[in-house]
Amino acid sequence: MSKTLTEFNQLVEAEQYFEFFELPYDPQIVNVNRLHILQKFSNFLKERRAEIADLSEAETLDMYREALQRAYTVFLSSNSLEQKLFKVFNDKPQNVVLLNDIGVD
Repeated sequence: MSKTLTEFNQLVEAEQYFEFFELPYDPQIVNVNRLHILQKFSNFLKERRAEIADLSEAETLDMYREALQRAYTVFLSSNSLEQKLFKVFNDKPQNVVLLNDIGVD
């Protein structure tokens, strides 16, 4: 049975994406990095947005599958702190003086 974009658009949990695309995954890695994997997946799709418009539904789903696999693979050898996908990781704290900002005269 072939899968559809309508079915894809109903997915909610990270594990559902892997099951939908029949991709093997380590539940522990997905549990720890679920939001980061999905954000990286989204970023990969944004990079290829122009291509998606010209693809058939099956080709689009193939691209989605490949992007999810790539996102998952990133977190097999990296972590959320290294990837810094969310704004909170990139914002400089306000009203904080770091020790290396203090000069000694």
